[in-house]
Amino acid sequence: MSENANDAPVSMRYSISAKHAVFEGFFKVWELEISHQLFAGGEQSGVKREVFMRGEAVGVLLVDRKQRQVVLVEQFRAGAAAAGSENPWLIELIAGIVEPDEHPAQVAARESIEEAGCEPIKLKPIYEYWVSPGGSDEKFYLFYGEVDANQADAFGGLDSEHEDIRVHKVPFEQVYRWLSEGRLNNAMTIIGIQWLMLNESQLVEN
Repeated sequence: MSENANDAPVSMRYSISAKHAVFEGFFKVWELEISHQLFAGGEQSGVKREVFMRGEAVGVLLVDRKQRQVVLVEQFRAGAAAAGSENPWLIELIAGIVEPDEHPAQVAARESIEEAGCEPIKLKPIYEYWVSPGGSDEKFYLFYGEVDANQADAFGGLDSEHEDIRVHKVPFEQVYRWLSEGRLNNAMTIIGIQWLMLNESQLVEN
């Protein structure tokens, strides 16, 4: 092990000398040619990597504090189907893509209404993180959204985006069981529910 293994990360230099699109559809894939410094010194150059250009996205943990419920959505996911999942209908947090000139908080509010029929009373940023930085540029913004779960619709989504969404209002205890049983199997939802477990005691009435 390096004697400096526990040192704080340092900023190192890199450059992208070339990039071009190898696919352009609903999403894009670019090929990049990259040069960057090496930890042990020197530089590595001419490294080619394909990157899925996904952009920025938002997830919202919708919580009704009074009723101790989480509002979740269930929908078909093509990626899970492509991987051969026996059940590609995933239970998730509210989520959406950040469009040009949109702020992540605006997306959080809009998607909460479109997907679940719930307008957040309060929005609070929780985390920002890279979803799969080895092969995608996607940056994810996770929010806590306080709602009245009685507003939630049974179904949601936009026909224009081919969304078919079922809405669930789930008691805290039940969603914690789903987490421990592995029923929640996508990263943003696992992260959101773990955050709720750690912070539930702080979600007190004002």
